[in-house]
Amino acid sequence: MHRSILIERENIGYEVEMKKQDMTKEQIKKELKSLFKSMDFVSKSFLNGKNITEKESRLFFNIYQQLGTAWEFLGLQCKHWEGYKKIKDGKEACKICGHIKGVDEFYYLIQKKGIKKIGMKLRPNSKKTFEDKRKAQIVNDTINFYGALVNVDVHNSYKSSLFGDKINIAAERSVSLKEDDIKCHIDRHLISIKMNKGRKKFGKKKYGGFPWEIKKKDLKNFPVIFDFDEKYRFLGLTILK
Repeated sequence: MHRSILIERENIGYEVEMKKQDMTKEQIKKELKSLFKSMDFVSKSFLNGKNITEKESRLFFNIYQQLGTAWEFLGLQCKHWEGYKKIKDGKEACKICGHIKGVDEFYYLIQKKGIKKIGMKLRPNSKKTFEDKRKAQIVNDTINFYGALVNVDVHNSYKSSLFGDKINIAAERSVSLKEDDIKCHIDRHLISIKMNKGRKKFGKKKYGGFPWEIKKKDLKNFPVIFDFDEKYRFLGLTILK
């Protein structure tokens, strides 16, 4: 078996043992059936009004909670092969693992070695302008990955109050990466890199301009190397720290 990591949103470090490949439908059903029997046994035998001490009650309550956590983690491998069934309150639950349809998973289970994949690439998906950002939001999630902070923010157009006036904020997909004092922001129109924030003294003005707008004698203060082809078409850049 190899090791996998369990990521709780905004919290990395939980580890669980998993089989080398994803569990099959038969394995999932067998493991869940055994788990449900254990949960029923603890519930009916020790948490159902039996004459046990308060200390014992707390002990078996903790055992039941741990079994519930195991249920949640095991359910992460279920692909809901047999569909859903109607339950109370008009909701639908997976016939195998009991996951409620339409409810986001709180945990992600991914391999510790190799490329990691969480979710899918999302873009604005509506031409409607929503009343506020909460209703327009598609995803706004952050992960602290080995010390690097990555955020993905995707939303449709929405109305916002700025300086007392109601304006429309355009639909957007943006990605930001923060490493130490360097922050890179990418959206559909711009790539922005901000660094050395601590060097800017309070009250001092900040300027911006194209390379050709800066005097040649001042260009030596900008440790930037431009990548280009034989026709001087821009291919990228390197910034020396």
